[in-house]
Amino acid sequence: MRTPPTPDDPEAWNAYLAEGNAKQARKRVAVDLIIRDRNGRVLVVNPSYKPDWDLPGGMVEANESPEDAGRREVREELGLQLTPGRLLVVEWVPPHGPWDDQLAFILDGGELSAEQSAELRPHDDELSELAMMDPADARPLLRPRLHPRYDAALAALADGHARYLSDGHPIY
Repeated sequence: MRTPPTPDDPEAWNAYLAEGNAKQARKRVAVDLIIRDRNGRVLVVNPSYKPDWDLPGGMVEANESPEDAGRREVREELGLQLTPGRLLVVEWVPPHGPWDDQLAFILDGGELSAEQSAELRPHDDELSELAMMDPADARPLLRPRLHPRYDAALAALADGHARYLSDGHPIY
């Protein structure tokens, strides 16, 4: 390890920090939203590129916040202009299959107006269909890996307390 330069040489200091940053671990980050209608039903989507239904959302891009990613994903895929609300769940998901580990967030996507609900439709080829469903009816459509996160998000909506899970297990 080389001796760090002094911060009074900004160019050398920034180069030193950039070198260290380039060696740091990178983590995948995903964000989903729980979007409801006035009847308490939740929005679920059927991605065209995988077998199970999912919550609206997707992967966070480099240098993008989870809330900005949630806003972008629902705009691109559903044509909705939403401002994601409070954190409901964050889960550390261990490596599985070809995937590295990740942090998965679920944010409160709020409640759609009757007009927004009536106009819902997929806006790109990533989604084949969508549905507003009773939360209990939506759960079996979701991949089993998502069940603990989904359940925790619904509990957080009910009691106002965000949850942290590690590999599907509640930590707090």
